[in-house]
Amino acid sequence: MALDRADLEPVPFEVGSGGVRIAGEEVGEGPPIVLLHGLTATRRYVLHGSVTLARRGYRLISYDARGHGESSPAPEDEGYSYPELMRDLGAVLADRSPDEHPVLCGHSMGCHTAAGYALDHADDVAALVLAGPVTLGIPATDEVLAAWDRLADGLDRGGVDGFMRAYEGDLSVDPSWRETALRITRERMERHRHPEAVARALREVPRSLPFDGLAELETLDVPALVVASYDEADPGHPYAMAEAWAERLSAGRLVSEEPGKSPLAWQGGRLSRVIADFLDEPQVSGRLG
Repeated sequence: MALDRADLEPVPFEVGSGGVRIAGEEVGEGPPIVLLHGLTATRRYVLHGSVTLARRGYRLISYDARGHGESSPAPEDEGYSYPELMRDLGAVLADRSPDEHPVLCGHSMGCHTAAGYALDHADDVAALVLAGPVTLGIPATDEVLAAWDRLADGLDRGGVDGFMRAYEGDLSVDPSWRETALRITRERMERHRHPEAVARALREVPRSLPFDGLAELETLDVPALVVASYDEADPGHPYAMAEAWAERLSAGRLVSEEPGKSPLAWQGGRLSRVIADFLDEPQVSGRLG
């Protein structure tokens, strides 16, 4: 069924998860695809505004993680651990797609949240799209944590400008991608209503684990599309890490852009078409009903 322009206008929603108000939006009709963004991003930065999947007959459900975008911060007695992020995902699913088998599509932090949730709810998930994984399921090194803490300190002390100074100081992309990376990062940082909550998340999310070691992924028997990007443009999400995830997932497959091109995870329309083709495959489409 073709959708007219009115059908493609996002409809906002709010969901309660403990003491957190989760803000999101929904567009389209059909099997649900839930979009989960990365640390310091917002719900826009999974498919970058593309409604291609809604035109292809899917319902896009996107939301801002706790403390990000328009969602409220975690209360003092809670925080930004992966168990709490997974609980928020469960609350969104219970409210927006009860008794359905959603596709979970996440980037970075959202990718980890989706995988961790699916490990506990494999029979309830139709498929996974896992873009830009960065964890081995083991504690981060002191060097990695120090880099996240520098970003948090910059945001706390100097707002978006302070964050950007810290980000630029550690940025190691190929020079041809530097200005693009800086522009995109500033744009998404300016979308947060509660920057102090994002700073707290910058410290807490990297110190949490979504699962216990990559070997745990071998138990996850859910069709999974792992989206990799080459390190020249996006070294923060290493290509080798996505390869490792795809190899461990029993039903996993790796996709990427061509060398030298813009990262697939940055191309909302093209990524949407790749996802649509994946969902059309018999072993996936049979799980969507």
